[in-house]
Parts: sequence; C-alpha cells; structure tokens
Amino acid sequence: MLSYSSKPTPHFSDDPLTGMLQGLRLDGVEYGRCQLAAPWAFTFPDRLEACFLFVAGNGCWLLTPDKQWVQLSAGDAVLLPRGSAHALASHPDATPLPFPRWQCKALTHNIFDFSAGGQDEHCLLFYGSMRFSLDSLHPLMRMMPEMMRANDLLKNEPTIIHLLEAMSSEVAMNRVGACGIVARLADVLAAQIIRAWVERGCGETTGWIAAVRNPEIGHVLAAIHASPQRDWSLAELAKLMGASRSSFASKFAAIVGETPARYVAQVRMHQARQWIIRDSARISEVAQRLGYESEASFSRAFKRVIGQAPSCFRAAPKVG
Repeated sequence: MLSYSSKPTPHFSDDPLTGMLQGLRLDGVEYGRCQLAAPWAFTFPDRLEACFLFVAGNGCWLLTPDKQWVQLSAGDAVLLPRGSAHALASHPDATPLPFPRWQCKALTHNIFDFSAGGQDEHCLLFYGSMRFSLDSLHPLMRMMPEMMRANDLLKNEPTIIHLLEAMSSEVAMNRVGACGIVARLADVLAAQIIRAWVERGCGETTGWIAAVRNPEIGHVLAAIHASPQRDWSLAELAKLMGASRSSFASKFAAIVGETPARYVAQVRMHQARQWIIRDSARISEVAQRLGYESEASFSRAFKRVIGQAPSCFRAAPKVG
C-alpha cells in the first residue's frame, strides 16, 4: 500500500506535487495466481480498480488498451492504473474468452488460484486489482498513461529488480502464505512504478502538472487537494499565494485554465464521488461532510460538476 500520513494542518515540501502525493493510497482489492497451459486467451473488461500483472514463468501476450499486442517475458510487471480493458493470451491468434472468475479457487477472502488452458507450455502469472484513494476524475489520475511497465524504470529504480526477483521466487512456490507475500510485494511495486513516473515529470511539461509545480500556484493547488472537504473562499486562497483576490484569480485562471471557484467545486465533487462509490457513504452523510445545509442543495451542486446526480453512483454496482 502506498500511503502517507496526513495532518490537520498540511505541510508542503518545495515541490507541491510531493505534498499532494501525501494523500495518495493504493490499496489491494484482489489477487490471483494463474497457471495457464497454451493455448489460452482471456479478456478483462474496464473496471474501477487499477490492474497489476506480473509474469513469473515463461511468457505471454498482452492486448493493450490501445489494441496493440505486446509480448511479455518472465519477470515483466505491468500496471494499468485506470483498469482499462485488455486481454492476455498465450499467442495473439488464440481465441479470447471472458476470464471465468467464478472458476477460481479461493485461498483467502481476496486471493485466488486458477488453472486452465490446453496441453502445451505453461505460463505462470500473478494478477491483481488495486484501488486508488484518488477519484478517477482527479487530474493526476487522468494524466497517467494507460499502461506502465516496471522494465521501463529499471535504470533509474534499482530496487525494482529486487522486487521482481522476490516476486518470481514467491509466485513459483507453493509454500504457506506465498500468495499473501506476493500481494504485499505487488502493492509496493505498483507504488514504486507510480512514484518513478511522478519523479520523472509524469511525462508532461505543460498542463496540470506544470500548474502544480508553478511557484505561485502550486501550493494553492496542494492545499485544495489536501483538504477537499473545505469550502475554500477566494480570500483564503489568495492569502496562501500572498496576493490580492483579483491578482490571484487572474493568475490562477491563466495558469490552471479554470476559475478558482470552479476548480474547488470540481475537487470537492470528485471527492464526494469517491466517498459514494468507494466507501458506500450515504448522500446525506456526504452532504454534511462538505458543509451543505441539505441533501438537495448538495445534489444540485454535484450534478452541475459531475453531470449526473449522486444517486446514480450510489445505485451503480461495483465492478470487479
């Protein structure tokens, strides 16, 4: 799990993005060890959780979210941060079927074992799903690429190779608790992949990341994201930047591309959406957390930003 403790009065580093990441958590939801004999091919639909894949033995093929087949070898690790639809196969020519989750053998409440396929070479996979504490509409989440590979980071992240080696050893064993240990290693490796992506500039020199790292605006954005439940006033935000309200509002809109009020509303409603979907919070409870006088006034504000009433997300079934 990637987790940083937060305090009532947030402290931000020289890089505001680092401060914002203090609230980022990556929690494991479900993991599985899959032993698959060729030929085999399975599809995985879009889901709310991030998907993690580690190839422990032999290799396979991954149909990426942009519909390109990529060959994976033993020791490869892949993170799909937005849980985008994809497929795995012994060969691109194999006929894909929906992954039969109901045929998996439960080892614990969130770890399963699965075997399938034909009579040829076996591939040993470790598959996991993980939840971010950030809503999928968060700017950082939207900027993440559809797919991240650990192998792309090996030069700058020497610890990753040791994690990969440890995972290979544990996945291949049938020792008591091996899958549980791999699940924890998967959480750490996924966190390492994301941290390396952020530290390398997130692949962006413009847009939202540039706004966060702007010396005048960055700390304001970090404060908003650190306390999304707070109904920030223009005067409070201007004070954080040390500027007049008019000067602050003008610079904020020019750099971020949104008015301060609109941006604050988006962050608050994205947090509300996360509470409703992930935590199954009651709409009345969310309205109270955000300081609304009534559920109705909150629902109107939510719909203006998100485009749908909060009840739509309350009623929606969870994926995965």
